[in-house]
Amino acid sequence: MKKLTLLSVFLLFAGYISAQKYSSKTGKLTFEASVPLFDDIYAQDDNNLVILNADTGEMASVSVVKNFHFKTKLMEEHFNESYAESAKYPKTTFKGKIVGFDKSKLTTSPQKYTVQGTLNFHGVDKAITSAASMYTKDGKIYMQGSFMAKPADYKVTIPKMVTKKIAENVNVEYTYTLIK
Repeated sequence: MKKLTLLSVFLLFAGYISAQKYSSKTGKLTFEASVPLFDDIYAQDDNNLVILNADTGEMASVSVVKNFHFKTKLMEEHFNESYAESAKYPKTTFKGKIVGFDKSKLTTSPQKYTVQGTLNFHGVDKAITSAASMYTKDGKIYMQGSFMAKPADYKVTIPKMVTKKIAENVNVEYTYTLIK
């Protein structure tokens, strides 16, 4: 029994150690919810953490909601207190997989992929699909993509007096430089 347990633990760690993990602590994540004739609603987080298992295509990312910075402090304050409720929901996460990913087929020319997974924002999990472009250069993997999200899908309440000033669909973009 002792040998079986030891063998199981060894095999588990051997699989983990042999997996090709790529990561970044400086991923760029932006969102825009602007509508014509009103203030630009644009925020950026330059500290998005992302991990990619290059053997399986599985990936995960996490952002601290307060790391999203706007052009004005007042807009940032309203976002954190009224919309994202960052004191109650301090992080947003994504866990998913790059469909058909094969690291050995990555080249210096960008290739299109589909990323599928679950985005958690404001305490709500929602399945998303994203179009992404990926390539490799100098031992690094570069990834860029985008998707649309609706605040209502994440139970974000927007006061009636500002609903016409905020887009119904929020464009989310990400840019990662992943290193081994």
